[in-house]
Amino acid sequence: MKTKVIRAMAVAATLGAVCLAQSNSSLQNDSATFNADQTAYITRVVPMPSTISPQAQHWLASLTQEKSGPESLAERRAHTDAWRTRDSAEARKLYPVKIEETTTAGVRTDIITPLETPEANRTRVLINLHGGGFNSDSGSLIEGIPIANLAKTKVVSVYYRLAPENPFPAAVDDVVAVYKELLKTYKPHSIGIFGTSAGAILTAEVSVRLKQLGLPLPAALGIFSGLGDFSRPGDSWQLFTLNGLPGELQPTDANHPHDDQYVGKSDRRDPVLSPLFADLHGMPPSLLVTSTRDILLSSTTIFHRALLHAGNDAQLVVFEALPHAFWYHFQLPETTEALELMAKFFDERVGR
Repeated sequence: MKTKVIRAMAVAATLGAVCLAQSNSSLQNDSATFNADQTAYITRVVPMPSTISPQAQHWLASLTQEKSGPESLAERRAHTDAWRTRDSAEARKLYPVKIEETTTAGVRTDIITPLETPEANRTRVLINLHGGGFNSDSGSLIEGIPIANLAKTKVVSVYYRLAPENPFPAAVDDVVAVYKELLKTYKPHSIGIFGTSAGAILTAEVSVRLKQLGLPLPAALGIFSGLGDFSRPGDSWQLFTLNGLPGELQPTDANHPHDDQYVGKSDRRDPVLSPLFADLHGMPPSLLVTSTRDILLSSTTIFHRALLHAGNDAQLVVFEALPHAFWYHFQLPETTEALELMAKFFDERVGR
């Protein structure tokens, strides 16, 4: 575990553009040079962190061996479907639950129920919005199963419509429909909403939309590696890949925005699409979770500050050295810690 990674990067301070190359060649000295426009060309030596578990160190090392590159939408969906199926099965072994496939308000959903539900928890429900970049499903069941088991609470996992076939606001509309249906059975103070990555973004978007509609807001939000602003890429988006340091980096700028298939023709500062520009006063208590090599680290922390600025109860937990959505990987002690933290948050905030 003494692998050291050398990364040479050019960072344009004005546009946020990054050119990044990775090399496993001989060790170099750290350096930084700057152009007149303050573009920075940086070489950094990054040792394997000793601040994380041995399991996490082993996982980080394995990521350097993965091949990455462009893939079609069909290939991406096939890849994520296979991965989701495999890891959902693992989740069910580790966190036993009951699962019922159904529809809610005309939207496909999975009802995930603990094997035993305490009497006090039978009047509450959590809504899970899966990750997958808005164009695939990388997290349904993987996210909902552990939380249902640990929080001893029913979870409704929503299969919202995907882009590019259904750009914004189709996914928001689907979740709002499910929420309105659940309001017929559950009190708003007994409902929580959470998601990872695209699902985390959607959690914030739905909450803003509910507020616009004058509907009662849920008791709590779980924004696990999210984003509140589609108009500008955060700093970490320019520095990291989905795997943190290894892999293909696709930096963006104003001329090459990200998630354009989801955004479609919408104004990137639309307050529902980009909740950073919404009136955030009176938002539900929120837990935000990220990590220091997360592609959405910056976006999560920026949105956290916006929630605080609006006077909301918002907690931020940042894990060390791990990449995007690491809690999908059940072999890590950090994943156990993160999932227990998430479940505890909902247990304390929903239906109490």
